[in-house]
Amino acid sequence: MQEVSGSIPLSSTKFSAKIGLTMAVVSVRIPMIGEGLQEARVVAFLKQPGDFVKRDEAIYQMETDKAVMDVESPFEGTIVRWLGAVDQVMPIGAEIGEMEVTAAGSEPAPAPVAHAPAASSSGESIISLRIPMIGEGLQEARLVATLKNPGDTIKRDEAIYQMETDKAVMDVESPHDGVLTEWLVAIDTVVPIGAEIAKVRVAAGIQEAPAAHGSPAPRASQAVQAVASGAGSGSRRLDVPPRTRAYAKEKGLSEADLAGVPAAGSKLMPADIDAFLAVGSPTAAPTAAPVQKAPTSAWKHSERELTSSQRLLSSRLVRGSQLVVPGTITVAALWESVEAKRAEYKAGGGDFQPSAFTMFAYATVQALKEHPGFRSSMSGDSTVRTYDHVHLGIAVALPGDQLVLAVIDEADKLSWEEFAAKSREQIQLARDGKDQAHEAVTISLTNMQAFGLRDAVPVVVPPSVATIFLGEPYNGLDQTVNELKLRRYVNLAMTFDHRLINGVGASEFINQVKAYTENAGQLVSQ
Repeated sequence: MQEVSGSIPLSSTKFSAKIGLTMAVVSVRIPMIGEGLQEARVVAFLKQPGDFVKRDEAIYQMETDKAVMDVESPFEGTIVRWLGAVDQVMPIGAEIGEMEVTAAGSEPAPAPVAHAPAASSSGESIISLRIPMIGEGLQEARLVATLKNPGDTIKRDEAIYQMETDKAVMDVESPHDGVLTEWLVAIDTVVPIGAEIAKVRVAAGIQEAPAAHGSPAPRASQAVQAVASGAGSGSRRLDVPPRTRAYAKEKGLSEADLAGVPAAGSKLMPADIDAFLAVGSPTAAPTAAPVQKAPTSAWKHSERELTSSQRLLSSRLVRGSQLVVPGTITVAALWESVEAKRAEYKAGGGDFQPSAFTMFAYATVQALKEHPGFRSSMSGDSTVRTYDHVHLGIAVALPGDQLVLAVIDEADKLSWEEFAAKSREQIQLARDGKDQAHEAVTISLTNMQAFGLRDAVPVVVPPSVATIFLGEPYNGLDQTVNELKLRRYVNLAMTFDHRLINGVGASEFINQVKAYTENAGQLVSQ
């Protein structure tokens, strides 16, 4: 695909005359959906040539590696023709259609303003990262989670934070290599498109990427102050999260209506919309006397904010449901070798007392050495990235039903005793609240033995390609002989991303994990 760089004009104008009026035929182009993206697939056209459309009305759907989303018209006018086709992959900025509009409203938006970087004493520059233009018509986004910390080195196209619009939760990639120096916006803040969100130290000469089409973007301090006060230009409220604005739109509320909706908390939520509609007419909102707030529910209840770690996990799961095509398979593995070796360690005493789960995790790592497909992840829709080494994730439960990930990097390079020590160290970090997830973690383990669960269907969280569930040991009938004989088993369930792994490959891998598990005593004694 052709790479599109620099600023992307909203339209080019071709003038025509029609019924005595000056009309203009303008180009509609694939919008900049996020930093680092270069192309999108046309999913469907929602309007046909000859249809009259209003500004901000959805006219087609497009798909990126983040989500399928509606794209709104940047103009009010008539669709002249579509220049792309359904299922066609087009570069960002490509002309997808033409519209006829009045000449007065057809002037191209001014070019984005370039921001000069601040030079440092080392010759490097400090530049701003800004909330990108995700699609035509959107004016704001909510910061869901930061994926990098100040001081972290970041790569171009590496995900560094997550943002929510009224269309989806999505990762946003860095437009440059550099070092993150500071975040300028707090998590859960709603900020305008183009607002300054972070500072990054980059090599000398790198210019700040334009964040949005149109007028210069607001500074972070101005954006946050506007959101905090709930005020904005005109009558548009900025204390309204994108999902609430979308919900209000579904209910038929205009921006003027929203101005009269009281908020029970610091932000206007869908429950506030429901309460408002239950007691008054939307059309009367701007001029009606203040409305007595109705309870959001007739039933007694309490509410709490999700923790930042749970919000991050939630956004990852939402993204996973949008991207992953899951498949799940299960096998029963003999557990006797693991239990015997564990009993041997306990009887021998000493400081080295690895758990049965640690032996299982080590067996999984040995299988991963032989199956590069499970050391891989999808990069976009058509590229597979395979890592040279195993970066193993282990789910760790925290009090309050919180969940974080411990990670053992380059686990395949460690001996058994090194692996056991590193596992203990990383799991303790996770128990202290340190979530270690990163893009190279392609497979995760979840151990539910202590909770009496024998079977489950695990969930894959991208960019991981698989998650393996380890169930509690149980007495089962020996499947290798004709006589009735009980042996110790565990069930292994694996959910995998069918976009990358097919059934045969998944079966070969899980059976390899089973084989190493059934010979764990010998494996860890080598």
